Amino acid sequence: MTDAQQTAEASPDLSTREPSGPAPVPLLTPREGVPPVTADTDTLDRVVAAFAAGDGPVAVDAERASGYRYGQRAYLVQLRRAGAGTALVDPAACPDLSSLGDVLAPTEWVLHAASQDLPCLRDIGMVPTRLFDTELAGRLAGFARVGLGVMVETVLGYSLEKGHSAVDWSSRPLPEPWLRYAALDVELLVDLRDALEEELRRQGKLDWALEEFAAIAAAPPPPPRKDPWRRTSGLHKVRRRRQLAVVRELWTARDRMAQRRDLSPGKVLSDAAIVAAAQAMPSDVRTLAGLHGFGHRMGRRQLQQWQTAIDQAKSLPENELPQPGQPAEGPPPPRAWADRDPAAAARLTAARAGVTAHAEALRLPQENLLAPDVVRRLCWEPPAERSREAVTTALRQLGAREWQIEQTAEVLVEALGADA
Repeated sequence: MTDAQQTAEASPDLSTREPSGPAPVPLLTPREGVPPVTADTDTLDRVVAAFAAGDGPVAVDAERASGYRYGQRAYLVQLRRAGAGTALVDPAACPDLSSLGDVLAPTEWVLHAASQDLPCLRDIGMVPTRLFDTELAGRLAGFARVGLGVMVETVLGYSLEKGHSAVDWSSRPLPEPWLRYAALDVELLVDLRDALEEELRRQGKLDWALEEFAAIAAAPPPPPRKDPWRRTSGLHKVRRRRQLAVVRELWTARDRMAQRRDLSPGKVLSDAAIVAAAQAMPSDVRTLAGLHGFGHRMGRRQLQQWQTAIDQAKSLPENELPQPGQPAEGPPPPRAWADRDPAAAARLTAARAGVTAHAEALRLPQENLLAPDVVRRLCWEPPAERSREAVTTALRQLGAREWQIEQTAEVLVEALGADA
């Protein structure tokens, strides 16, 4: 039994607490009321000064307009810190928040699902050096559900309204109920952080969490996705290379138009329409207009733009047509292992079973104990020497954190030794 298992069994587990008992208390308004939106440099300067003078961690959240606008820009940033209260900042009016980011850089930032908000915060000059992710903390602590509302209710006994999470945050002016919702998202975030820190300490997992948080804060921005058009929904229905070229040309034309109009690409042309056009390969605008997604509401000029993209795909030489499958990076799909390398398939089966069993014993998700891609790569190309030292080195090279290596190395040595 590991130290974490012994510690976790020593006292009652907060993560298993049922929401039965007293009903959660509805949290209807922030303690100091809904603050006005900061939308000019003078007000921003006062916010910066107030948060610089505040105490302790700072709760941070961001609202985007996913499904409405192009990209993942922040349209509202919420912050709360002891001694400073809550601030709501409009990045559309104040696009450079580096002054705020600079004064808060030495402070621990508390976010929920940090990886979702960090890219848009980075774009406006806000980059933490230390953070605490309450969603990830909940996963490591063994909570079955880790949404912010559920966590606040389970851990702190309050219920949050979540009715405005998918609204168009690029709208101006922002309605008061939306602003109240946004302010409440950071109202108890530091309280939740403190409770989760104590729970992780009780379970012997706090060091694991701190290592994970440090890795998130230090991670560089992800590189641009290769061939993003291949993520078109329904692409599996398109079999021929020339049809794939139609998908690629339509996706590219749609992306340019969406960026120019600052609209979500799905509002310009649906993925289903792109796939339908690729399957039908229409020869003219009239035929195109009869396809799903190219209905009577679309003007002739716009239809002609889509037809031009289709015609471009039709005219490409064979050597410029995309291949049916995206070039594989790393191991092949696991379903192909049994035929290509039965020994590797046996290693993967044993490794998955061992890691899953250990994750269950530790009461945390298997993917948080060790990323499935790391397990696959290790099993496909294992070290020549099946020792703990060699496996530790391989895991480190694959990006596993030290706590993950400590918890899984022996399990993987045993799994890799199955065919040695």
